[in-house]
Amino acid sequence: MGRDEAPVTPATRLLRAKGVPFAPRLYPFQARDVARHAAQALGVEEHAVIKTLVMAADPRRPFLVLMHGDCEVSTKALARLLDVKAVAPLSREEAERVTGYQVGGISPLGARRPMTVYAESTIFELPAIYLNGGRRGFLVALDPAALRTLLPLVEVRVAQAG
Repeated sequence: MGRDEAPVTPATRLLRAKGVPFAPRLYPFQARDVARHAAQALGVEEHAVIKTLVMAADPRRPFLVLMHGDCEVSTKALARLLDVKAVAPLSREEAERVTGYQVGGISPLGARRPMTVYAESTIFELPAIYLNGGRRGFLVALDPAALRTLLPLVEVRVAQAG
């Protein structure tokens, strides 16, 4: 596979089916500091690399959070926003089971089960974002506004310095 060929994943199938332009970006995967490593490997700002986090307040109702690569989710702020006691990341096994993707390759696009997606609102201020394309070592560059047409999104402000 060439450097800019897109692997076929549920995410790329969805992008193509909806006619959303995207640019595939492949890089050598590293399991630690994934967003930072991806940004360095691709020569892009870590802030534009968007992490997909699988979280829940109730384990039976997981949701996704899209966050800048150089930021963390304030789980306290998110819990307040959702009017719940606490939110927490799902275990690796649960995250993989509900999304159908491996951790390190989880995309909000084409997940196995439909979930609400909470997106940090400042993502939409960027000219382009780099989102996981559904496989480790594979991001898709796209216009962040496209996410609004692809996902059941709720914009939030829950970022804290990473």
